[in-house]
Amino acid sequence: MSDRSDRTFSSNIIALKKGMNAGIPIAVGYFAVSFTLGIAARNAGLNAFQGFLASLLNNASAGEYAGFALIAADATYLEVLLVTLITNARYLLMSFALSQKLSPNTPIHHRLLLGYAVTDEIFGISVSRPGYLNPYYTFGAILIAIPCWAVGTIIGVVAGNVLPLRAVSALSVALYGMFLAVIIPPGRKDKILTVLVIVSFVLSFISEKLPPLAHMSAGTRTIFLTVILSGLAAILFPVSKKEVDVTDES
Repeated sequence: MSDRSDRTFSSNIIALKKGMNAGIPIAVGYFAVSFTLGIAARNAGLNAFQGFLASLLNNASAGEYAGFALIAADATYLEVLLVTLITNARYLLMSFALSQKLSPNTPIHHRLLLGYAVTDEIFGISVSRPGYLNPYYTFGAILIAIPCWAVGTIIGVVAGNVLPLRAVSALSVALYGMFLAVIIPPGRKDKILTVLVIVSFVLSFISEKLPPLAHMSAGTRTIFLTVILSGLAAILFPVSKKEVDVTDES
């Protein structure tokens, strides 16, 4: 029994170290992106501690940016809740997929901790592990990546308060770069997705001028357009099982 416990402990330590190594490049990328998010948090009126908590508890670039934009627009709590939920809905699917990689004997507290830190990148390195996923591998990546995400947000808020206004405005442009980096790679692979992104931009602009949408708050318009466009895309351009299998293998 003791030998078995020792082997399990050693296996977990090895998995933890491998996860920490895999988390280093993720952490570097997270720091750069969360820095720009910190500037967005500062522009929304959040202080460094509030920005730190937002990043530590959310771990979501697009979701946090949407939340900060709504806070800056004086949106209601319900609007922030709904937009954040919709923006982060893909993590529900990732969590379902990751749960299939876990041994049936995986404790519930391990599953909950994995669910807390499911991000695109951490999900990617975790789900690609051969066989059952040792949760300590993902825990190692979390230990390195998530603190950098939260600390980067603090530094972004502080830098936004210290740097001249022109410098902050210039750095805020990085947010648009971040979203281009999110949109362009999948858009180059899928022309339908590119068209949907362009249509969403056009409808967003028109909705600001067209009654009765123009009378809605910015947050409510975002929710309305997101649900309508996503629903139409799912009906008109459903993703076949074959396409999903090809994506998983790539």
